[in-house]
Amino acid sequence: MTNDIHIIDTTLRDGQQSLWAMNMRTGWMLPAMERLDRAGYEAMEFFVPVVQIKKMIRDLNEDPFEWLRQGTARAKNTPLRLHAGYHSGLSKVPESVSKLMLQKVIDCGISTARISDPWNNFAMLKEEHDEMRRMGLESVVNIIYSVSPRHTTEYFVQRTRDAAALKPYRLCFKDVGGLLTPSRLRELLPKVLEAAGDIPVEFHNHCNNGLGIFNAQEAVALGILHVHTAVPPLADGSSQPSVFDVARNLRALGHDLPLDLDPLHEVSDYLTGIARREKLAIGSPRAYDETLYAHQIPGGMISNLEYQLEKVGMSGRLDLIREEAARVRAELGYPIMVTPLSQFVGTQAAINVITGARYKQVTDEIIQYALGLWGREALEHMDANIRDLILDRPRAREIAAMKIDQPDLAEVRRAAGGDLSDEELILRAYVDDAAVQMVRRLPPVREEPVGRSPLVSLVAGLAAQSAQHDISVKAGEISIRLGKGW
Repeated sequence: MTNDIHIIDTTLRDGQQSLWAMNMRTGWMLPAMERLDRAGYEAMEFFVPVVQIKKMIRDLNEDPFEWLRQGTARAKNTPLRLHAGYHSGLSKVPESVSKLMLQKVIDCGISTARISDPWNNFAMLKEEHDEMRRMGLESVVNIIYSVSPRHTTEYFVQRTRDAAALKPYRLCFKDVGGLLTPSRLRELLPKVLEAAGDIPVEFHNHCNNGLGIFNAQEAVALGILHVHTAVPPLADGSSQPSVFDVARNLRALGHDLPLDLDPLHEVSDYLTGIARREKLAIGSPRAYDETLYAHQIPGGMISNLEYQLEKVGMSGRLDLIREEAARVRAELGYPIMVTPLSQFVGTQAAINVITGARYKQVTDEIIQYALGLWGREALEHMDANIRDLILDRPRAREIAAMKIDQPDLAEVRRAAGGDLSDEELILRAYVDDAAVQMVRRLPPVREEPVGRSPLVSLVAGLAAQSAQHDISVKAGEISIRLGKGW
């Protein structure tokens, strides 16, 4: 038995994406980063631009490049990872701009990215993998687990061989939906490891079915040496297993984890205080739920769906949407529930439930999917009647006739006009012109204080959000006035 097990942290990326819908502010993340960096992780997942840029601009009124610059500067000891490639599919972001975004990440010292193809089609991923290597980014290539009549053991063995043929830095066996059971893991993982050959394999799983912690332990018993975990309160629930539970269990079994848990307890206390103050989720272990295997909505999407439904006063519809998502997924040919395909399924399910009429209204992405523009496998496996229903509308004919241009960077700059920096050009492409103007007016990032009382932290938070920095807080007979110089 190889004793040394290495841990990759996901707290500030997948942990918060799974449980806080990416609502973590830069001023909260920076103090956490300093402490995470002292723990001895093999690596930390750090930035997911395709999600994080738009989220930080629109919902948090923050500059995502401040997090990129300041966050990387705080990581003195631990390699950081990007969670992205540059292929933009049918999005409005030109690949030339996505590559510029990757170059910004590389310039900040990040040299590893975890990348995927949502269909596990590694022939389609080869060009992106090779180009990223040329740019200076080594890839951890995901093999995404799913459950359906066509996701057999033979399917995963062949897809692992295909992924290993790219000769990536590593592979990652990724249970994005938290669907693995110990018996399935014992049956499948040894064959995946054999098919991977000499390429190291990481294990990334979610805890949706309540078995995440045990599955991580079982994966190590089967030969995995690199495990992804998160720090509570951003562990468990629909996130990754808790680093404390995984470390305790593996050490009890005689494994060595070169990890110092003391700074991680500081991070846990600090983030739990923020969660309670901001009324954000605190991850907790879940009971096993068989219904998960029907809808398979992944952790990151669950938290975002709950957040969006609550914003429009429809939080009570989530169970109905889960049921409808299972039906939509089957009709679409059992796509793997991972970005962007999971968003297509979940959004269409929500529309079907909210409108009360199945496929009467459909998104452009569902039309594109039915046309095979998000992967030709859709055409092989879709319900033919549903495909005809989706495509029998004028909008489908418009989309079928569209041509997708990929302008080079010079063309993008000419179209943008003005004198935009690289960062501003990226913000314009990923969000809009208003994002550029908003970022130009932002004040410097104000860090969340560590160790203050809840009342003082509240006052500091109010001060950070106030243009005048002049706040009054009253509680009974107590009055605190905070002036500019505080």
